[in-house]
Amino acid sequence: MLGIWVLIAGLLNMLWPGVNKETINNSPNLADSKPSVQAEAVAAREFPNGKGLPALIVWHREGGLRDEDLLHIQKLTEQAEGSPLPEQSFVVPLHKAPLPALKAQLSTDGSTLAAPILFNASAETDQLKESLVQFKSRAAAEFGSDPFAVENTAGGEMTARVTGPVGISIDATGLFKNADFSLLMSTVVLVLVILLLIYRSPILALIPLIAVGFAYGVVSPILGIMAHKGWIVADSQSISIMTVLLFGAGTDYCLFLISRFRQLLHEEGSKGKALKRAITGSSGAIAMSGFTVVLSLFALLLAEYGAYHRFAVPFSISILIMFIASLTLVPALLAIFGRASFWPFVPRTPEMEQERARAKGRSAREPHKSRMRIGSLVVRRPWAVMLVTVLVLGVLASFSSQIKYTYDLLSSFPKNMASREGFDLIGQQFSKGELAPVKLMVDTQGQATDLEGKLAQLDYVDQVGKPQKGKMNPNIISYDLQLKMNPYSMEAMNHIPDLRAAAEQSLASSGVSSPDQAVWISGATATQYDTRVTGDRDTRIIIPVVIGLITLLLLIYLRSVVATVYLVLTVILSYFSALGLGWVILHYGLGAEAIQGAIPLYSFVFLVALGEDYNIFMISSIWEKRKHMPLKQAVKEGVSETGAVITSAGIILAGTFAVLASLPIQVLVHFGIITAVGVLLDTFIVRPFLVPAITVLLGRWAFWPGKHEAVKERPVSTDM
Repeated sequence: MLGIWVLIAGLLNMLWPGVNKETINNSPNLADSKPSVQAEAVAAREFPNGKGLPALIVWHREGGLRDEDLLHIQKLTEQAEGSPLPEQSFVVPLHKAPLPALKAQLSTDGSTLAAPILFNASAETDQLKESLVQFKSRAAAEFGSDPFAVENTAGGEMTARVTGPVGISIDATGLFKNADFSLLMSTVVLVLVILLLIYRSPILALIPLIAVGFAYGVVSPILGIMAHKGWIVADSQSISIMTVLLFGAGTDYCLFLISRFRQLLHEEGSKGKALKRAITGSSGAIAMSGFTVVLSLFALLLAEYGAYHRFAVPFSISILIMFIASLTLVPALLAIFGRASFWPFVPRTPEMEQERARAKGRSAREPHKSRMRIGSLVVRRPWAVMLVTVLVLGVLASFSSQIKYTYDLLSSFPKNMASREGFDLIGQQFSKGELAPVKLMVDTQGQATDLEGKLAQLDYVDQVGKPQKGKMNPNIISYDLQLKMNPYSMEAMNHIPDLRAAAEQSLASSGVSSPDQAVWISGATATQYDTRVTGDRDTRIIIPVVIGLITLLLLIYLRSVVATVYLVLTVILSYFSALGLGWVILHYGLGAEAIQGAIPLYSFVFLVALGEDYNIFMISSIWEKRKHMPLKQAVKEGVSETGAVITSAGIILAGTFAVLASLPIQVLVHFGIITAVGVLLDTFIVRPFLVPAITVLLGRWAFWPGKHEAVKERPVSTDM
C-alpha cells in the first residue's frame, strides 16, 4: 500500500501542476447580479475616465510640503502620463495645474496631498505590485531618496504611502504570502512537538506527518489540474488554511486508528491480527467522521459569496484524501514498523511482558489500569454533570449576542502597514471618505432634478462632487460623494440603502418612471454592503444545510433519532459557547472592537463538523460496549477508552488553528482563536462530560428506535 501511495503521488505530481502554481488572488467575490457590480459596469461604460482600481498616493511632510516637493510630484505625474506604468489606466494630471491651484488641494495645514493613480480592474495583485514598484523607483530617482521607505511619517522627512483599494489589496496579499511558509512550518513543528510530548515516541510522531505529507502530495496536483482547467478557483489564502486543516484534522484521523492499534497490542500477540481488528473497529467511526466534515465543507458550494465558495472544494477534497490515507497508508506504515512504532514504550501482551521479564531476571510489572475518574463521575452524578456543563456553556454562549462585526479590511492590518498608515493620514488631514468615495449614478430620463442639493443636505455626506454626464447616455448623471465617516465602517455601509432611497425619492418627485431601476451606487462602501447582504444570505442557507447533512449522516450511522438530536444540539451549544468565549478573549482580553463578519460562518462549518467527529468516535465506543455490558459501565469504559486519544487529537487540532493567531492578520487571529476555543470546549467539556451524562440520563431511550439488547445494570465501580 505504501508503494501505491508513492506511485500515485509521484505520477500526479509529474503529470499535473501543483495547486500553488495555479492560484489566482483577485477573483471577484460578488456575482454580476449584485447591485454594486452592476453599478461598476455602468460606471465603466458611461464614465471611462474613472474606470479602474485607484491607488491613492499619500504625500506627506510634517510641518508642510515644500514647493520643491510639489514640483517633484508634478514631474512624477507627468512621467506617469507620458510613460504609463504597467496596467495604469489613468493618472490625475497634477503637472498641468499651476502651483497655487495644486496647493489648494493640500490639507489644511499644508502637510499632505492625496493623488490617485487608476489601474485596470482586471490586473492581478502581483501586476499591480510591480507597477507600484516601478513608480517607487521613479520617485526615489526624482526625490534623490525613496520617500516610500521612510518609516516615521511624523519625523519631518518627505514620506509617501500607497493606500486605497490597490494599496489595501497589495498589502493583504503580501501579508499572507509572507506568512505562508512560516504558517506551514509552525504547524508542522507544533504537531510534531505535541505528538512527542503526548506519546513520547519519535516514530509514532512521524507517522501522522508522513501520512499528511503524502495526502498533500496527492491533493495538490488534483486541485492544481482542477484550477488549471477552470473547474475551481484556488487562492493563496484558502490553500494555506487548507494545509493547516490537513495537518490538524488529518492527524486526528491517524490517531483514532493508532490509539486503537496500541490498545489491541496489549491483547494480541500478533501485530497483524491487532492491526486488522483496529481497522475493523475504527474504520466506521473514521469514515463517518470524514464524510461528516467533507459534506459539511461541500455545503459551502451553495454560497454566493466567492470566498466561501472557493473554500468548498479544496477543503473537502483534502479531508476526503486524508481520511482515505488514514485507513490505507497509516495501516501500511503501522504494519511496517509494528510494535516499534511506539518505541521506547512498546505495548505488549501480559504473556509477552512476563517472558520479557523472565529473560531479564525480574518480575513482570502489573499492567496499568485506567482509574476512569471522569467516566465514574459522569455515571454517578449525571444530573449534576449535565446541569453544570449546560450552565457553563450557556453562560459563555450568552456573550455571543454581544459580538460586534466589521467588514473593514484595514482593521485587520498591522498599524505600521503602508496602506493603513496612508489611510490614517487621510483621516487626520482630510475627510476619511476621500479614501474611497461613493459614486452615485442616476438615469434622469431627461428630467430636471434637484438631486445635487438633496445629496449635500444629507447629514452623512461630507462633499458632493460636480455632476458628470454619461458618455453613452447623457441622461445618466454621476456624483462622487465623500462620506463623513470611514467608508469601510459598518456605519457607512448602513447608509447605502438610505442613499439609494434618497436618490429614488428625488427622481420620483421629478417625474422619472421606475426610479428603483434608475439608481446605481458603486465604490468600496457599496461593495461591502453587498458583501454583508450576500454573507447573511449564505449564512441563512448554509447553516441549516450543514445541520441537516450532519443529522442525516448520524441517523444513518447510529440509527437512533434521540442520540442524533442530542449530539447535534450539544455541538450547536458548543459553537455558540465558542463564539461567546472567543469574544470575551478578543474583546476584553485583546481589545478587539469587532470581528470580521465572515468568521461566524467559517467557524460554524469547522466547529460543528469537526466537533461532531469526537462525539462520533466516543459514542461509537459506547454503542459497541453497550452490546456486552450495562449502559453505565459502557459509558464509563467508553469515555475512558476514547479519552486519551480524543484529548490529544483535540489539543493538536486546537493548536493548529491557534497557529493562525500568530499571523499579523487580525481576521485570521480572530478565526484561529474562536475555532481553537471551540475545539477545546468540545474536547474537554462536551465530549467527556455533557454527552455521556445525557446518555446515562436517557438510558435505553438514548438508542430509540434502534434495537439494543438490554443488559442488566450492575453497580458501577467507584474506583477513583
